[in-house]
Amino acid sequence: MLAKLNVVAVVAASLSAVSAQTFQRLGTCPTLGCVLPPDQSDFLPGQLFDLRVEVHAPVNGSEAAHDGKPDEKFKVTIAKEGKEPQDIAKAFKIEEPKLEKWTFKWYEDLFAEDNKTPSVVNVASKAYRKLSLNEAGKYTVTLEYYGGEKTTAEWVVRPIVKERKAKNVIFFIGDGMTTNMITAARLLGHKSINGKYQTRMQMDEFPVLGHQMTHSIDSYITDSANSASALYSGHKSTVNAMGVHADSSPDPFDDPKVETIVEIFRRITKGAWGAVSTAFLADATPIALTGHTRRRSEYGPLIDQALNGMTNYSWTNHGGPDVFFGAGAEQFFAGKGTYQGKDYYEAFAKKDYTVSLNKTSLEKIDISKRALGVFCQSNLPVWLDRNVYPENLESFKNDPKGGKKPALDLPGLKDMTLKAVEVLHKRGGDKGFFLMSEAASVDKQMHALDYDRALGDLLELDDTVRATIKKLKELGIFEETLVVVSADHGHGFDVWGSADTEYLSKQQDERTKRNAIGVYEKSGLSQYTEKPKNLNYGTGVNFPANWEPRYAIAGGVGAAPDHREDYKVHKSGPREPAVKSSDGYVVNPKDAPNGIVINGTLPTSEAQGVHSLTDVPVFAMGPCQETFGGTFNNVDIFYKMATCLGLARPNTSSCKPKKM
Repeated sequence: MLAKLNVVAVVAASLSAVSAQTFQRLGTCPTLGCVLPPDQSDFLPGQLFDLRVEVHAPVNGSEAAHDGKPDEKFKVTIAKEGKEPQDIAKAFKIEEPKLEKWTFKWYEDLFAEDNKTPSVVNVASKAYRKLSLNEAGKYTVTLEYYGGEKTTAEWVVRPIVKERKAKNVIFFIGDGMTTNMITAARLLGHKSINGKYQTRMQMDEFPVLGHQMTHSIDSYITDSANSASALYSGHKSTVNAMGVHADSSPDPFDDPKVETIVEIFRRITKGAWGAVSTAFLADATPIALTGHTRRRSEYGPLIDQALNGMTNYSWTNHGGPDVFFGAGAEQFFAGKGTYQGKDYYEAFAKKDYTVSLNKTSLEKIDISKRALGVFCQSNLPVWLDRNVYPENLESFKNDPKGGKKPALDLPGLKDMTLKAVEVLHKRGGDKGFFLMSEAASVDKQMHALDYDRALGDLLELDDTVRATIKKLKELGIFEETLVVVSADHGHGFDVWGSADTEYLSKQQDERTKRNAIGVYEKSGLSQYTEKPKNLNYGTGVNFPANWEPRYAIAGGVGAAPDHREDYKVHKSGPREPAVKSSDGYVVNPKDAPNGIVINGTLPTSEAQGVHSLTDVPVFAMGPCQETFGGTFNNVDIFYKMATCLGLARPNTSSCKPKKM
């Protein structure tokens, strides 16, 4: 979900809010001197990055200082542990960049926002582009300004590891997926007898299980953009940012960049890479593989970056994806949704991509060629609507060519992923491949409090993982492929019992309705695996045999707007739990009208649920699997995958420092 930007309307810089306080002048910059990448940053040996330093001079507010005049004669040095500091430009043997100046505004707190009294900050800054550190160890960057004030950043370059243990990596992301959701999905899709499951989820069979912490760099609740960026680059960032450390400049595309895993993989190995998602392809998780901006809503330019790479600065040429499958046609057919109104179907075709707009054409593509597949507008309809209630598809106006007809010939996550593996295996050859495959609507339906649809997509993810492992074995590449399944963040979802949906709907009193909830011994057994007479969805094993049992799971999230719950599947289509009123978002009178009113726990400006603090699981199988056990930071996913691929090595094509 796109996190809201809490910014002043007149702010030139889309600064992220929220950390220890509601607003920040600039995340990671508690003093008036800012170093980006900031303190505690890690780097892969040879990984490209930009360095930006800023000196702030607040004009008004509690921080007002220096008459609003930033020090333009600041000094920046870098020192490896045990060595003398060197001027940053001389250390990297580059020309001193020009001085940049700008002004931005921000609110110090909610009172200032209510009173519309922003604080004004003048800035002096420099950006040092396309650097890399090739020697492992600790480094200190020091910014000196205002005649004695200092800001320091301690950096660590991880060890050099040139040995390549995995030829390929497949990284599955269940967006928003938590252990509690996996547990609930297992209950729905797998039969239990006397407390023992008769079948297991594919994730249950992975040999290694770990957990990752998902905090942002300047807030403990993350969004999908900067969490994906952490997973792909090893650098935490700010909400809404990807592939950069968010600065305060007016331009959302000039923030200091960090090189992502597919950029490094292509630079070093020349192998193939691809992305598959059930979201629109410009959405955070797929596009963060190549995206470099602090504003994730720049959908058109981000698709251009995916195809053409960075065009405003010298940077790694990732060459474009070998596979790009998903939705979001409005960023491809010519119109207001694309970069400069261009036709990106045509742009991809001109670079010798096959272009598929439906499942039928996807199945027939030439796997020796690069492939684009865009199957509808917006997000792909969820598994439940595609497989159990397909009549709902008729109500969509999501033709991938831009019309208002429904897209009906749709692939699922499994179809797209298996075809992607075929293409990448063919094109990568001896050089290998990297694939990211995302089940996006686990998150999107959790936001909408549509738990059945979320869990259906989670079961689709597990089914896709199972089929992919089978495909790897058929291709003879299972032993040389690292498979990782994880999430980018979580939601506070859990199940606490069962709900007698018939009894609940027939009660008139709110408190009496709650007696329909069965807890402990009254929760009973799952009815989702009991097949009713004359009902067969044709969805196969490992999926529910009955999506409409009388006794449904009673579950929910801790963070939600006002809404009703009747615990029944929403047969007619995706859920809208709250609607806007003059007093913010309130219970949708058309949603679960016979349900229980659940008072919201969020600001009345929030229409949906939000992300939570929870750690998320990490499953690993294949080369380097043993490194994924335990609990670790989300950035470590990047370092573990990159090291397994042999990418932790010096860079010969960047501005690198002389011996320190």
